[in-house]
Amino acid sequence: MCDAEKNAAAGAQEEAVESPDVHFEPIVKLQDVEVKTHEEDEDSIFKMRAKLFRFDTEGREWKERGTGDVKLLKHKENGKIRLLMRREKTLKVCANHYITEDMVLSPNVGSDRSWVWNVAADLVEDEAERQLLAIRFGNAENATKFKEAFEEARETNKSLASGANPAQEESEDEKSEDEDKEDDKEDAEASKDAEASKDAEESKEEEKKD
Repeated sequence: MCDAEKNAAAGAQEEAVESPDVHFEPIVKLQDVEVKTHEEDEDSIFKMRAKLFRFDTEGREWKERGTGDVKLLKHKENGKIRLLMRREKTLKVCANHYITEDMVLSPNVGSDRSWVWNVAADLVEDEAERQLLAIRFGNAENATKFKEAFEEARETNKSLASGANPAQEESEDEKSEDEDKEDDKEDAEASKDAEASKDAEESKEEEKKD
């Protein structure tokens, strides 16, 4: 290496050592944004992976809507239960509707792990549409579990629609049972008092005879 090259390298090294730390403040500060799923006021009472289909009336064929977790969500205040399903990865909604009294799960032809049902108003992409849906699970056992949870949710919503509160009905039944037990206790005590009074009268009559 020649002297000129050595001097240039040394000068560059000195500049690198003497250079102050450079810090750039961001022009725009990004704030944390809370992302809402609209599930914050609900409890998940059922969750299972499945594949969803819808029937295309124009093409007369089944079309896949997506694969993901199907959930049954119960509102914390009013107790209503809806079905919600999102696609994997994108989390885009592919099914969203309340489970109403007229919804009946029918077996899909040739499959013991698939169900079909009609939806009057399936709210996807802010637009409610009438749909014929089909859902398929990994096995028959999972399909049966979904059916049981679906039908239980339907009965719960049916009771709420008629103005009855399942929790309140259960509480009233317990209260009625307690009242019946209390009445039985009072009747038993009254019976004992009557028997004691009868024995006392019989005893007095025997003393008079003596």
